[in-house]
Amino acid sequence: MASPVAAAAASSDDSSPGSPPPAPAPIHHLPPDALHNVLLRLELRDAVVCRPVSRLFHDALSAQFLALLPSLRLLLLRHPRPEGGGCLHAFDPARGHWLRLPFAHFLPYQSFSPVASSPSLLYLWVETSTSPSPPSLPSTSTSSSTAHPPKSLAVCNPFAGTYRLLPPLGSAWARHGTVLAGPGGTVLVLTELAALSYTPSGSGKWMKHPLSLPSKPRSPILASGAAAVFALCDVGTPWRSQWKLFSCPLATLTGGWAPVERAVWGDVFEILKRPRLLAGAGGRRVLMIGGLRSSFAIDAPCSTVLILRLDLATMEWDEAGRMPPNMYRCFTGLCEAASQGNAMPTAAAGGNNKVKVFGGDGKVWFAGKRVRGKLAMWEEDETGTSGGKWDWVDGVPGYSDGVYRGFVFDGGFTAIP
Repeated sequence: MASPVAAAAASSDDSSPGSPPPAPAPIHHLPPDALHNVLLRLELRDAVVCRPVSRLFHDALSAQFLALLPSLRLLLLRHPRPEGGGCLHAFDPARGHWLRLPFAHFLPYQSFSPVASSPSLLYLWVETSTSPSPPSLPSTSTSSSTAHPPKSLAVCNPFAGTYRLLPPLGSAWARHGTVLAGPGGTVLVLTELAALSYTPSGSGKWMKHPLSLPSKPRSPILASGAAAVFALCDVGTPWRSQWKLFSCPLATLTGGWAPVERAVWGDVFEILKRPRLLAGAGGRRVLMIGGLRSSFAIDAPCSTVLILRLDLATMEWDEAGRMPPNMYRCFTGLCEAASQGNAMPTAAAGGNNKVKVFGGDGKVWFAGKRVRGKLAMWEEDETGTSGGKWDWVDGVPGYSDGVYRGFVFDGGFTAIP
């Protein structure tokens, strides 16, 4: 449904051939200051829709003007099997609506996958080999270029319809690297042995930094408030995992990694199974999410999902949230089994129910194969007086037998590639 402002401007542009031009709509008689005062009351999503309605709106809703509007916070989904199609699915938590973000009108690549975001900017892996390759001679082995088509990292603003490619990377970085996006266009790509950093204001090239970590970093995050990267590392044995938190300032990516530990923390890393890190609200906290073990035994089942929170100012942990039992039972398959009159699934009985966790900036979403067509959502309580807000998000678009992943994207016009 078009906004009333857009309808008012569009009415002045409707005219049939041969008829005298209609009188300008009243909105055209507003002084510029008054018009801007009206347009500032629009949400960013409505302002972008109004922009192509008329020349008046196109000129008034410039990129500089749209940068004044509050950003649009979305959950951007990564499909389990990216097939292109020219659009991505996103969820607007404020309105509870699913959106389709089109890319085909400005991005000349059919296959792409979103991997990270910073304010107004979205980072994608794109397949750059769009043109068909000439036929090659028969061979008994499959070439690596055929099995893994070349990919490049692109940065774009989907609302402004602009993009650019970052300096090229090797194919191994695209297959095994984790992309983190920071302020000022800073980009990091982390693998098990090294990290790459790119800053537009720097040399314009990727800088390589060796990682001095005991194991492959798990779920690395960038805490903007602390200007540092945090990651979990497994320092245990092949038979039992033992997790430890490491951090590194952005200013010293080479040789700056160090464990983050306090004696008063005790066994905080032992109570969670398959822990994962996410950024808390405002980049001032670190969230650690995992299955709550019922005991310290290796094969102990999980009773629910627990969210722990580390305050980077006080370096103290607290419990931020705990998934309600009725909600967790849906991820174990008990709800589906009960509705069909079946026995408890084997996976549920053994406690091996994997829950995919994603989000950022104080919002966490949960997906699982046993929960079809919907996600569980948790929103952090800023004051810490409650366990946060839990809810279901229904109507996940294009759901098949795969499990979605995603991250938070603050859409806006504060940055243009």
